[in-house]
Amino acid sequence: MKEYRLVFMDADETLFDFARAETFALSEVFNQFGLAADETALRQYDAINKECWRKFERGEMDQAALKVERFRLLFETMGAGIDPAEFGLAYLDWLSKGGFLLEGAEELCEYLSGKYRLALVTNGIAQVQEQRFDASPIRKYFEAIVISEEAGYSKPNPDIFEYACGLVDYHAKDRMIIVGDSLNSDIAGGAAFGIDTCWLNPKGSPRTPGIVPTYEIADLFGLRALL
Repeated sequence: MKEYRLVFMDADETLFDFARAETFALSEVFNQFGLAADETALRQYDAINKECWRKFERGEMDQAALKVERFRLLFETMGAGIDPAEFGLAYLDWLSKGGFLLEGAEELCEYLSGKYRLALVTNGIAQVQEQRFDASPIRKYFEAIVISEEAGYSKPNPDIFEYACGLVDYHAKDRMIIVGDSLNSDIAGGAAFGIDTCWLNPKGSPRTPGIVPTYEIADLFGLRALL
């Protein structure tokens, strides 16, 4: 096993239970605006939101547009006359309160921090991520929190890793690794930057052609066996 010095960690669905936070926030904001958060509406939002984030990762949509467009499209589908910008702001406020961690995340961060330098790299929205991270028990383990909206780059753009290296003043790529759940952003981004990658794949999803992680694990406990 290579001797690493710096470990980049993704945030959502790697350390943080974003699915739980999202369900919590949607239920609360739907209730706030007098809408029924039924399964149909949640499925519609999920599909629209994922496509908006894919466009963001491809550079086809910025985060300012994403915050509004996903709800504009949802309400268009639902036939609901609600201001998507106002709804979007309320949703982000609720989402910022959802700092739920995945099982084993806190213990893993404590373990890794005793052996490596740690930096968190996320494509999330700054006003949401900062509040979730600051209230989390794992914040103390990270030297740097890199949020795409603040960095000016988003994964898979390798420049976000260059930005992170500047924050921690470390540049030995052969001693770095990125751990994340997304092949298209975490793994592709790390590979483009020229560092090793570890794909967290709890669902056993098939690999995207052309994107080959250095390592693959099924859960966070598997990372301890590697690192």
